[in-house]
Amino acid sequence: MRIKTLLADRSELALVGLRTILSSVHRIAIVGEARDAADMHGKIAELHPDVVLIDHTAEGFGAEAIRDGLRRSGRTKFIAITPDPSQLALLSALRAGVASYIKKDCSRKEIIDAVLHTGDGQKFFCGKILRAIQAASLDVDSLFDHAMDCEPITVSDRESEIISLIAEGCSYTCIADRLCLSAHTVTTHRKNIMQKLGVNNTAALVLYAVKNGLVSPNKFLFNS
Repeated sequence: MRIKTLLADRSELALVGLRTILSSVHRIAIVGEARDAADMHGKIAELHPDVVLIDHTAEGFGAEAIRDGLRRSGRTKFIAITPDPSQLALLSALRAGVASYIKKDCSRKEIIDAVLHTGDGQKFFCGKILRAIQAASLDVDSLFDHAMDCEPITVSDRESEIISLIAEGCSYTCIADRLCLSAHTVTTHRKNIMQKLGVNNTAALVLYAVKNGLVSPNKFLFNS
């Protein structure tokens, strides 16, 4: 099944580059381009893309444009693709609902993988963005305890559900009941998630959940 993709950026160069990179991939169908939020929202309502690749830091776009887009099509996933994001821009986009985040200087493969993984219902963060998330954390050492490179880390929808429930303080039994899983399966998921993210305690999972918009930061006494 092909992934319908909408490109949203003010830059002609960026749009041409992305179209060139993505149009060569059989599974990706470029269905349109948008130069501002109004144009993007109209195309989302008309085309119902699976993925919107957006530079939310470009003039005419922003976190509110992402939230409005999600309200128009709940099935559409947003991938932020920007130059070096500030901590505020990064966290604003994550809290607005972006599923994945990459940088404009990522490799061709990473850009393609971001669209494929996101279109398949996973989250995708390039290593450079993970470093930015790490830098924005209140407790950097506990968030990730391994060296970062630019290898992507993807988190499935099921793993995101489990991370958010753990962050909310739910027990394994409670999580198992809510997700119709066995407690053993939940424990296995937690072990795999922690290994994938390179964290070694629940506090680090909570920080990951907050920084990625999986749980409201207002639930915790964090200032970011």
